[in-house]
Amino acid sequence: MPRKYKKTIDVYLIIAKNIKKYRRKNKMTQRELAKISGYSYSYLRRLEGPSCRKNFSIQAIYNLSKALNIDIKQLFDESDI
Repeated sequence: MPRKYKKTIDVYLIIAKNIKKYRRKNKMTQRELAKISGYSYSYLRRLEGPSCRKNFSIQAIYNLSKALNIDIKQLFDESDI
């Protein structure tokens, strides 16, 4: 009997959408988050962009979660994005 596999989930896209969601929830612009997190505005713009290729480290995810005042696991949440 053939195995059925779940559809592959794009974790990078989930994280990017959550970064945008929590940034907006905190009423921050991309420039403000860039300044607080130490990343460039263009990096954050590419990270949140829907058609941009996602490539970021766990350290970047951690740093952004701290800048957003959220727990890192919230960036992996698939609900409500």
